[in-house]
Amino acid sequence: QVQLVESGGGLVQAGGSLRLSCAASGRTFSSYVMGWFRQAPGKEREFVAAIRWSGGSTSYVDSVKGRFTISRDNAKNTVYLQMNSLKPEDTAVYYCNARVAGTGYWGQGTQVTVSS
Repeated sequence: QVQLVESGGGLVQAGGSLRLSCAASGRTFSSYVMGWFRQAPGKEREFVAAIRWSGGSTSYVDSVKGRFTISRDNAKNTVYLQMNSLKPEDTAVYYCNARVAGTGYWGQGTQVTVSS
């Protein structure tokens, strides 16, 4: 059973930084694509960033390019989202996602609030 546990959310002022972590367990993730999504109040969940566990290629939504960086630590089975230059519009619940062959798994989410 895949388990994804997020941490690192919190309250930060605009322009500040946070690093989210997603600890993954229950599988060998070498074939997986790991991603971060977010959902703001009243809005649909949206893609933020993704990384292929094998090879490390990354992708980002345009609104976070240059500010957010996704990475992974193979030894710790953990995926990170470094978020810099945060804006109030980044406020959302951030979810970790693990996907392989059309099957996806979600973490419980962590709240990020950016004050102006």
